Amino acid sequence: MKNIMFSQIKVLLIIEQCNPEWPSVPLLAYKYFEKISQIVDVTLVTHERNKEALENSRENTHKIVYFSESKFSKLYYSFLEKITTIRGRINWPLLHTLSYPIYEEFNHLVYKKFRRQILNGDYDVVHALTPIMPRYPVKAIKACKQTPFLLGPVNGGVPFPEGFQKIAKKEYAHLNFLRAIGRYFIPGYVATYKKADKILAGSTYTLNMLKDLFKIPDDKIELFYENGISQDFLTQVSTRSNGNKLHLLFVGRLVPYKCPDIVIEAISKLDKSIKNKIQLTIVGDGSEKDNLLNRVQELGLEKVVNLVGWVTQQETLEYYRKSDIFCFPSIREFGGAVVLEAMACGLPCIVANNGGIGEYVTEETGFKIEPISREYLTKELTNKIQVLATDEELRKKMSAKSIERVQEFEWSNKAKQIVNVYHQMISKKLSDR
Repeated sequence: MKNIMFSQIKVLLIIEQCNPEWPSVPLLAYKYFEKISQIVDVTLVTHERNKEALENSRENTHKIVYFSESKFSKLYYSFLEKITTIRGRINWPLLHTLSYPIYEEFNHLVYKKFRRQILNGDYDVVHALTPIMPRYPVKAIKACKQTPFLLGPVNGGVPFPEGFQKIAKKEYAHLNFLRAIGRYFIPGYVATYKKADKILAGSTYTLNMLKDLFKIPDDKIELFYENGISQDFLTQVSTRSNGNKLHLLFVGRLVPYKCPDIVIEAISKLDKSIKNKIQLTIVGDGSEKDNLLNRVQELGLEKVVNLVGWVTQQETLEYYRKSDIFCFPSIREFGGAVVLEAMACGLPCIVANNGGIGEYVTEETGFKIEPISREYLTKELTNKIQVLATDEELRKKMSAKSIERVQEFEWSNKAKQIVNVYHQMISKKLSDR
């Protein structure tokens, strides 16, 4: 059998959203590209909208192919932004569904340009990485007759807990049926999942969902959390104060499903002796900011709760370093990178156990609360804050275990894991011939 060294592996990496200057999926995808390309020979395929940021971020030593969008797509997207934004809130299920023609334009151009090269065996692996959510097909798989095709990590589809239907309504969850329609009507969608040599699933829920939907055998799908952690977070020294105040932190968009309001409510229910020692900082911005400010005033927590708005990544890191406990009761979180960031900075985390964040946090690193209802989540959050606030030794133990736990999520380690998957896929393909 042919033995291929890591440095010799040639990978066609298809990442429509790959941008070091944008948050969420584009930044996450860039981290994969950056670290994987340090190990293997990568040709990145991405959208032209990412070109300026990619060229500003690194020396142009890697092969990058850009595809631009048509005038129609630009006009169409402007139209979508208008019709899917209502009172400052985006209807995500509708936007994702109606955005398919824009993605398909990119998808088709990639297939048209690289079909012959893939068929000729110019690449050892074809890896499609975005979109993270499992909603679109990858046409290039049609050319992967002899070339292994890797999809993912993909993550999503996590439902809202039954006790939070009011929030689900605010997030337009009643339109989630559009995803199911897409599976049957978007050409190539089912084939992408059935024909992939390997699928990486970003959460246990998504893994089981995909296995059930497409009858995927166990050896073709595995759990692989999509988020990672920068070395910057792991090398920072804590600047926590040993004073009388205990610093709690929430980081995230101020939108209903992330439940920053529940953190405020939970603090209002703390025993007075503990409440007087608490300082909560909320980092982030969003549609709920004014409501949160009003609630802080109604509860008389102006001296306890501080909303600082949106800040830079470096400033966010400073808040992590100065805090003692991370509170993030988001009820429908796919990735939840902020939890990993908090753990890397040694913060015990209190989270809702629904989606990816419930899998990051263990009994040794924090608390997971079942999101049975708003009342239950609030009550248990109050209880867990009180436990940590009154047990310094427990906080120290959880802090140390959090830092230990998060090491495997460091981006270089995740890239090595991906490359190991490449090698396994190549070896299997060769042995099957």
